[in-house]
Formats: sequence, structure tokens, C-alpha cells
Amino acid sequence: MQNKPVIALTGATGFLGSHLMSLLLSKGYEIIVLGRASKEESLNQRILKLLRWFGSEEYSGQLEVVEIDFQKPFLGLSTSGYSMLCSRTKQIIHCASDTCFSEQKRSQVLNFNVINLSGILEFALAARVKFFHYISTAYVAGISGNLCLEKLSAATDFTNVYEESKARAEKTIYSYCEKNSIPLTLIRPTIVYGDSRTGRSLKFNALYYPVRSVLNIRDIYLNDVLNHGGKRSHHHGIHLDKGGNLFLPLRIYLPNEGGINLIPVDYFVTATQRILEYPTPGGIYHLTNNNPTKLEALAVYNEMFMKVKGVEIIYCKSQNGISRNPAEELFDRFIEPYRPYLSDNRIFERLNTDLATCNLQPPEFTYEIFRRCMEYAVEVDWGERIFSEVSEKYE
Repeated sequence: MQNKPVIALTGATGFLGSHLMSLLLSKGYEIIVLGRASKEESLNQRILKLLRWFGSEEYSGQLEVVEIDFQKPFLGLSTSGYSMLCSRTKQIIHCASDTCFSEQKRSQVLNFNVINLSGILEFALAARVKFFHYISTAYVAGISGNLCLEKLSAATDFTNVYEESKARAEKTIYSYCEKNSIPLTLIRPTIVYGDSRTGRSLKFNALYYPVRSVLNIRDIYLNDVLNHGGKRSHHHGIHLDKGGNLFLPLRIYLPNEGGINLIPVDYFVTATQRILEYPTPGGIYHLTNNNPTKLEALAVYNEMFMKVKGVEIIYCKSQNGISRNPAEELFDRFIEPYRPYLSDNRIFERLNTDLATCNLQPPEFTYEIFRRCMEYAVEVDWGERIFSEVSEKYE
């Protein structure tokens, strides 16, 4: 594909959007980043910092940054600015999303992910784009049924408001694009972690959160054993064994056997780029893993990485009446939003995806990949120091 279309990209300061931006720039695309400033930085400053983190400064000449407001007419731009933007844009990738799971923030999530779609859709129509690509989630499938097809979801029951909002957004976008003859693709990843080759990541939730939770709990009791004689720990059977491992009785209760469906961000961007090269109007694509990782494997990886023993996976439908030690109570509170994804039995159809990506598959989630990802997470203090190295380089 020699003449690559100019792509307007939303969500470029987020995890998936930033990686897409970096890859597409390296493939010769011109990108118009649409977004907003933060309280501390302009959008241009945020994008520049990301380009430095990716080592993609050389492609800055292919990049234009436009601050917009989805809730305002003409995206908050002047009439002439909006017309100029429309004339240049050939495709749109809408990646911006509120990924909060909390029911307490239902209104916020629905407003951002569903109600505010009118601005970007009206822009797509005004620009007469050749394609509108929406980055959704495979979990629009909801919690009913095991086989999830590459079709619009008919689900009514969801794990959280984020899943619900993305399902509603898909239907809104599909209906608008069909009515106005705008070619559309829906791209649905499962749980995306960092780069499988380097371990680097810009976000540390989902897969990382349970791991970080165990690490935090370990450190609490390790400090007690090493510095306070283990007064609190010994009472709950927590101690250091002869091999220097912390024995930490930690039972993780799950309702059924299953796995966690993981794909690395390098697979996500490569598969998405292949779909963008030859998109099919109305195409729906599951970027998923045919071999979900069992939580038992993750428990072993955790033990090896943290030198912790005693983690046990228990499957039972009800946890009523089961007593827990303090470590288990703390872990339960930490992982509750992610528990449904830890023993998932859903099977995601991939016919469209395999055809569009030449059967590109995500790598097996091995201990080496796990270790690389977690070492990087620890190195940057789970995101707290993620840009410090970049800042020091340019001071």
C-alpha cells in the first residue's frame, strides 16, 4: 500500500492509542492526533513526551496535533479549522475511551464512551472518510454464552459498566455509519499487557494489578518477619523457609475453571495495522488468544518472580462461610474488579481476524515474557517513574 491515508487518531495519549500512533508513524502514515490537554500539560507536550518514550521523534514531521472538545460544535474548532481538518482526514481511528469499571462512575463512563460519540461521528460524516475504525473490546460479548461471534453483540448482562458502554457504543456507531454509508470496522482486543519482546508498558492495570497486589502483601509480611520478629506473620503461618522463600498462605477463590485471555500490545498494534491496510466494510475483528493462560500458571510465575510459596487456586461457586486470613482478605479487595477475567471460559471467534491478519497469533504467555513485563513494572514503580528516564535524557 504505497499511498497511505491520513489518519485522525483519538486516544493517542492512552495505552493502546499511543502504541498505535508510534507503529503507524514508523510505517509511513501521517497522523492527526485529536485530543485534549491535561491540567499540567498541553496535548502537544503530552504527545512529544510519548514520542520520546517510544524513540519516535524522527517521525514528528508526519504528525499534527489538534486540541479538540468532543462536546462542542465542530469539535471546539473554528469553522475554517474544522473544514481544514475535514479536508485532510481520510480515515479515523477512535481509540479514546473511559476504561473505568466502577459502577459509582456509571454516568461518567457512559457520557464519555456513548453520549459523546456524536461529535466524532459528525466529523466522520463531514470529512467523508473512507473508513471509521473503532477500538472496542472483546468483552462486549457480555457474560451469557461461551461462544462469542464476530458480530454485533446482543448481550444484555455485563461484568461492569465499561463492557456495557462499549457494547452500546458499537451499536450507536454501527447504526450511524450504516445510515450514512461510512465504511466501518470494529476492532475488539481482550486484555492487553506490555510489549512481549521488551516488557515495556505505559499502563499497569488488568494483568499487573493482581501481581502488584501479591507483591504488596508479600512486602508487608516480609518486613514483619525481617524487622519485627514475625509477630504478626507467625500467627497466620507466614514464615521464611530454608530456601529464602516467604511462605504466604493465600487461597484465591474462583467460581469455575478457566483462564485469562491475554495479548501483548505488540501483537495488538501489528494485527490492527494489518487490518487497516486492507479493511473490509462492516468487519468485526477479535484480537484474542486461542490459548488463555491458566491462573495456576500465573501463580507459579508469581512464586518464581517474588520467591513466594503458598498461593493456592480453589474453585467453588460460593465463598459464603469461608474464613480468610488477613492476607486473603486484602487480596480479595485488591482484585475484586478483575476476578471475572481470571477464570473466563468464553471462546472468541477469529475467522475475520485470521483472514485479515494472515493468521497472525499472539505469543504464548511464558514465564520469560511475564518476568520481562514485571521487571519493567517494578523498575518504573508501576508507572510512577515511567517518564523519569526520558526527562533526564532531555534535561
